[in-house]
Amino acid sequence: MKAIQGKKKKTKSIFAKRVQNITPSLTLSITAKAKQLKEEGRDVVAFSAGEPDFDTPEPIKRAAIDALNKGFTKYTPESGTLDLRKAISEKLEKENGLAYRPEQVIVSCGAKHSIFNVIQVLVDKGDEVIIPGPFWLSYPEMVTIAGGKSVFLKSRLEDEYRFTPQALKKAITSRTKLLILNSPSNPTGAVYPVELFQEVIKIAKKYSFYILSDEIYEKLVFDGRKHCSIGALDPEILNRTITVGGASKAHAMTGWRLGFAACPIDIAKACSSLQSHSTSNPTSFAQVGYLEALKNGNADVQKMRESFEKRRNLIYSLVGDIPKLRAFKPQGTFYLFVDIRQTGLRSLEFAERILEEAQVALVPGIAFGDDHAIRLSFAISEEAIRKGIQRIGDWVKRL
Repeated sequence: MKAIQGKKKKTKSIFAKRVQNITPSLTLSITAKAKQLKEEGRDVVAFSAGEPDFDTPEPIKRAAIDALNKGFTKYTPESGTLDLRKAISEKLEKENGLAYRPEQVIVSCGAKHSIFNVIQVLVDKGDEVIIPGPFWLSYPEMVTIAGGKSVFLKSRLEDEYRFTPQALKKAITSRTKLLILNSPSNPTGAVYPVELFQEVIKIAKKYSFYILSDEIYEKLVFDGRKHCSIGALDPEILNRTITVGGASKAHAMTGWRLGFAACPIDIAKACSSLQSHSTSNPTSFAQVGYLEALKNGNADVQKMRESFEKRRNLIYSLVGDIPKLRAFKPQGTFYLFVDIRQTGLRSLEFAERILEEAQVALVPGIAFGDDHAIRLSFAISEEAIRKGIQRIGDWVKRL
């Protein structure tokens, strides 16, 4: 007689569903592998960095050190010091043409934290968030955590990675709550033109959704371009726009963790309330450093921008000589987005193989919603760029 075998019991996860649905970061896994190879003594050229390779300028560091020495080490208001919020408000009005009062500015632990707060405050279960692709990999994960649904707008290299107003209209439903704009864009380096923003404004007015404008790379634009904030183009749309910025990319302050969201007043109050129960205030003495950056840091920003533009020209030219690779010439940021279709490889295989076989670390495009591309950061020295691109070219020829 056959023994009756019982069904295997499913083990219930101890983790909440919202955490189980998060996709682990591909960029972190590539970075970990590259680090492992370096520790084994292998010469790895890393194009994977998402931060400037420059040190934080000395005046910013001195300001924070002085604040520490003076005992500025206690809690501040959860939304940041009034001095810093005033400085951000003044910066937004002077440089961006945006009229946000200090009480509408919430300073957080990085622009990523600011975006997370806004999505948590605005997006409910079943709400839809429209995200133009290729996109920064954390946007859809944040939407998932909030219980929302990400709706992606496709764009192509041939169209300079710009979505069309027609595609935006088609993506809108009765559940559409938010549109995320990232210009200049990580990962493509695309800068949206004013004409596209004007079309977006008409659509947003008609369908009454909010806009989150992630402008963290606003200072890093090339070829004489001027950064444009969508909220500055229409007073009515400003009341539906959350503008996000921060210290990390412009002032080489990634580890300081300082960003801000400038919002309609009711959203600002909700973000402040949420933050008061999570991180409380951003680090006190770091805020003093950011205040110095806003007041006196533009000369250093310009020097870094010029270096990035020079490197942009170099890396774009070198990659352009490699058969089977097609690069988009970035109009901002410090990233080069490269189409790899002609190699016959998907992005993850490309990234894993080139790291193992040629000791080059880069980020697969699938992390950004495009499995036919790779992202190269040129926040590294010109010497490293030349060496790394030579390796990529030699490796692609052997495919």
